[in-house]
Amino acid sequence: MENPLGIKAPRLAAWLVFGLALIATVAAFVVRGRSQVASSIVLPAEISSRLQAGDLIFRIGDGWQSETVRGMASIRRERGDPYSHVGMLVGFPEHWQVVHAVPAEIPGRADAVVRDDLAFFLAPERARGVAIYRVVAAAAPRAAAVDYVLHRLGTPFRLVENDHEGQYCTTLVWTAWQRAGVDLGARFDYLEVPFSAGNYLLPHSLRAAPGLHLLFEQGPPAAR
Repeated sequence: MENPLGIKAPRLAAWLVFGLALIATVAAFVVRGRSQVASSIVLPAEISSRLQAGDLIFRIGDGWQSETVRGMASIRRERGDPYSHVGMLVGFPEHWQVVHAVPAEIPGRADAVVRDDLAFFLAPERARGVAIYRVVAAAAPRAAAVDYVLHRLGTPFRLVENDHEGQYCTTLVWTAWQRAGVDLGARFDYLEVPFSAGNYLLPHSLRAAPGLHLLFEQGPPAAR
């Protein structure tokens, strides 16, 4: 069955569900923004000293983009996971940085793969919670994964289906480890996104990958 616009009924229904989920999550963002005051996230010294370049750092974002990601996850009935963004740690304990693919977070910056200081990545206006995961791997593939994301710096951010090049946050870090010869076992989800239906790697699916091992988590009670 099709409507007068020629859109098949199942796809039209999927689009309506997506639109309603997006409206609901953005509304939640507006309400929460009026009622909550975020505090800074600072990693304990003993955790910072244990981290390694190549570890994956997830955050519970607090912007409309994050609510959009959570809206996409809710379509897959994954409402329990609030994490909306991920990057890869690079650097060393005294100066950890995060390489991530992200829409511009600074006026004048392009939507792209960028490198930010950890404090910027976890600033209150961008993060309400954090979870850090270790990929168990030898030194050579770990170095290769880090090298991949560094070579992607400046690459335009694009949310495309079935991405194996690393054009958005989850696929950037996933592809880095895949090309380093380490299969994380992550599952792509099929989403009926308007005009771009296909398989996407959502943060909750990457966090659930058997190749990741939790090192540290701090966030609102709902995130634990």
